[in-house]
Amino acid sequence: MMWIDWITALLPILIMLLVMLRFQWSASRAGALGWFSAVTIGFIHFGLDGEILAWSQAKAFFLALDVLLIVWGAFFLYRVADEAGSIELIRQWMPSLTNDRGMQGLLIAWAFASFLQGVGGFGVPVAVTAPLLIGLGFSPLTAVVAPSIGHAWAVTFGSLASSFQALIAASGMTAEELAPLSALLLAIAGYACGIAVAAVMEGREGVTRLALPIILMGTAMGAAQYAVVTNGLWNLGGMTAGLAGLLMGVLLSRFYPGSQRPTPSTVRINAGWAFFPYLLLIFLTLAVQFLPFLRSALSTITIQGSTPQLETTLGFVTLPAEGKPIPLLRHAGAILASTALVSYGVFRLKGQINNGGLRRIISDTVRKVMPSSMAIVAMVSMAVVMAHSGMTHALAAGLASLAGVVFPFISVWIGALGAFITGSNTNSNFIFALLQRETASILSLPVSLILAAQTTGAALGSIVSPTKVVVGASTTGLRGSEGKIIRVLMRYMLPMLVVMGMLVAGMVLL
Repeated sequence: MMWIDWITALLPILIMLLVMLRFQWSASRAGALGWFSAVTIGFIHFGLDGEILAWSQAKAFFLALDVLLIVWGAFFLYRVADEAGSIELIRQWMPSLTNDRGMQGLLIAWAFASFLQGVGGFGVPVAVTAPLLIGLGFSPLTAVVAPSIGHAWAVTFGSLASSFQALIAASGMTAEELAPLSALLLAIAGYACGIAVAAVMEGREGVTRLALPIILMGTAMGAAQYAVVTNGLWNLGGMTAGLAGLLMGVLLSRFYPGSQRPTPSTVRINAGWAFFPYLLLIFLTLAVQFLPFLRSALSTITIQGSTPQLETTLGFVTLPAEGKPIPLLRHAGAILASTALVSYGVFRLKGQINNGGLRRIISDTVRKVMPSSMAIVAMVSMAVVMAHSGMTHALAAGLASLAGVVFPFISVWIGALGAFITGSNTNSNFIFALLQRETASILSLPVSLILAAQTTGAALGSIVSPTKVVVGASTTGLRGSEGKIIRVLMRYMLPMLVVMGMLVAGMVLL
């Protein structure tokens, strides 16, 4: 009977996988079908009823809102900076640092791409850096592959940590419980991404020649991210790490000038203005975090959901729970929006944003973020239905029985599969975090480590996300070559997953 339950509970995920991989459905459409499948199977086989469905969708609304506020705010801020020319300013500045091909790769495809993931996400790292690499003489294929790999380690704490927020929401654990091991595993993955970028640029010889920059830049990024996220500022983790990597890379570039003198920069605007929105974001975040009177004043408007004890007709019980409070005025999304509006005002006064700029920013934000938002809502709704109907518990029990002692190794691959299917680390965490937690509990494994493996695997799995590959191909003239790009990316991603899986398994044994 348990195996029938396990296979039946797996059906919504399999259906979603089928329509995305075989019929090329978007994540939002596939997520909606997955939700419908979960609801249907829940009513037919798992004793779901109307009351549980209603409460589960109310809970899904609050979980999704908590993440969507960050997603929308992050991209809104990115578009303000982009409209003002900040991203272009940084882009022009990069080639002036060094003509060494390997160092250019580490600076642009690793550190700069990680910074862009920290502040924007949504394919921005590849879309911005790939044309820059082509302009420096790299082949279109290299220009897509290198940043696709280079920024992957920063995905969890990138986009102002929307993926980490999803991990918190879906697992029901706190940031304090999840941040240390997640940051540690991702820092190790960061070294792997740097090694892979050097290999893409110059082969094995490049890895050997650039070993010192890889170690120093990787340490700077990993240490910066760890320090930030373990001190309550996890929404700044990816951005801070990228800035640390850029700073270390700039310092090291003078020792790797290349065979020619670096191209003089044509930038005439003060480079400090390029980073103004992000420095302001750091300042506002620190102020809200560490000034008690400000934190208290901004906590006056808070919304919070709660669910009563619920029981299916088959006897599966979900205990009553208070949802996470969402303080609307000091939420990360509100801080992002405030930063974006202040930055817009400053850039408007400086003449860096002209008439119609705000309309373009808002229009592009809605156009770019709406599809992923719909996908997030669908995935969250499906995951919560599966949890409250007992489907997630059935999957966890079956997976624990099937995987047993090798589950720590497999946990990384589950996260990667989720990211590949859904196109994002965020959605993978929503779908699989609770499954991973329950399986770890059944097997008496350290839950925080398994969830860290989940999000690390999802970050690396996003390397071959079809949606990201399409973005990279479209910006480099490789449209129609997406299959070739994915095959090349697989050669680098699969060994990373093997290494990370073995590392997690080893940590469990210690």
